[in-house]
Amino acid sequence: METIKSYFFTDMSVMLGRSMRHVMRSADTIITVTIMPIALMLVFVYVLGGAIKTGSDNYVNYLLPGILIIAIANSIGYVSYRLFNDVQRGIFERFHSMPVARSAAIWGHIMTSLISNLFSLVIIVLIALIMGFRSPAGILSWLAIAGILILFMLALAWIAAIAGLSAKSVDGATAIAYPIHFLPLISSAFVPTETMPGPVRAFAENQPVTSIVETIRALLSNQPAGHEIWIALAWCTGIMLVAYFFAMRAYQKLN
Repeated sequence: METIKSYFFTDMSVMLGRSMRHVMRSADTIITVTIMPIALMLVFVYVLGGAIKTGSDNYVNYLLPGILIIAIANSIGYVSYRLFNDVQRGIFERFHSMPVARSAAIWGHIMTSLISNLFSLVIIVLIALIMGFRSPAGILSWLAIAGILILFMLALAWIAAIAGLSAKSVDGATAIAYPIHFLPLISSAFVPTETMPGPVRAFAENQPVTSIVETIRALLSNQPAGHEIWIALAWCTGIMLVAYFFAMRAYQKLN
């Protein structure tokens, strides 16, 4: 047991490499997580941007935080799908019969989601710069933005892990992605919540994506994030811890 624990990071790096190769060989993953958010950003900025009143002179500056969140949300179905495939093929059972740290396999999938998402977000920000995005934010603000996005990635990845480890079918494993996709749409990601009808506005202002988007938007503008940053951190941390607990319980049941 001590030997297995001492080699946890080595084992996880092997699992990470295995999972990353699957991602790089999957064109639909790259298209969905990177190309689709960029296409959405292009449509909203150059087609719909002139008709949307946000109080900002540069709509791409207003839009970018929501696009980053959508890119992360788009990846959740692939996490659950890859985990489901490993369960169905008995991959975890094989790993458990080998001198491999037991949690290394699932952490390999989680870290793959994290790294591939970070890569996609960097590309999206670069495209946004070409489209006119500008930010006076300093290095500390960018680090804070990265930290919040990483927490959000981990929260969604562990939610996906629950579905992937406990689903009975592929459709069941990937179904978790659909409600997650709606959250950025019913938030302040595209338009201010003040323009929404009462019940929709109430939901939009009291769900995690709005607080995360508003926090990132404030940090990018080099403005005080106020209480929104604490709400965003509470949402991300709370969801991540609860999802981690249930995901690990589902993982233990496979042993």
